[in-house]
Amino acid sequence: MKICYFSATGNCLYVARTIGGTLLSIPQLMRQETIEIEDEAVGVVCPVYNCEMPMMVRTFMERAKIKTEYFFFIYTYGAGFGEAYAHAKLAAQEAGLALSYVNAVKMVDNFIPYFDMQEQIQTLPAKNVEGQLKTICADISARKTTDVKITALTRAQMKMYRKRLADKWLRKDTALSYTVNDHCIRCGICAKVCPADNITVTENGVQFSDHCEVCYACLHNCPQSAIHMELEAGTTHFRNEHISLNDIIESNQ
Repeated sequence: MKICYFSATGNCLYVARTIGGTLLSIPQLMRQETIEIEDEAVGVVCPVYNCEMPMMVRTFMERAKIKTEYFFFIYTYGAGFGEAYAHAKLAAQEAGLALSYVNAVKMVDNFIPYFDMQEQIQTLPAKNVEGQLKTICADISARKTTDVKITALTRAQMKMYRKRLADKWLRKDTALSYTVNDHCIRCGICAKVCPADNITVTENGVQFSDHCEVCYACLHNCPQSAIHMELEAGTTHFRNEHISLNDIIESNQ
């Protein structure tokens, strides 16, 4: 079994590790000229961004040549996942795959403009993450299948989400909203954890380019808490307690 994952603060890496198999970093795969993956079972683990998958994951689905009898998609989310299941099925269909199984793990929502991370962390015990993962692992082991209905409304919403993600939530607009305060020591961690190679650190400071994935890996993993946005719901930053900073660097660098 092979699992392709996208992780900025460790939630999806933890889920992928728990499921098991051979783990493949999507940011690293995307730096290859060709992406060919074949196994009896192949899965994707990624977060829900605005009821969608991250833009890099969608591009990965378009580029990758995946051959498998059992293709599954596992999301992590905090507030909700909307039409994300349907988007996974459509993305699979466009890639010539049948989506065998899809599920989601409710964890913390690290979209810091809306959610106070301290409050999110305090809700974790009630979410029973381990219980959710136990069910998902059992389902995948048993090769359980799920059915997702696609409606005309779903297709219309997906087009809307794609445009909104590309035009507003991603790329240049978000990158321009970051600020770096005097606590920055030019350590370069932000550039190392960025899955999109969107950050450059020099002796003159930190520079953001125009292809941000809005994963907030730079903000949440900065050891000096030097990176911020104009709008933040709280001051606490987050990384999954089971995942180290080096794990994130090794996954995304």
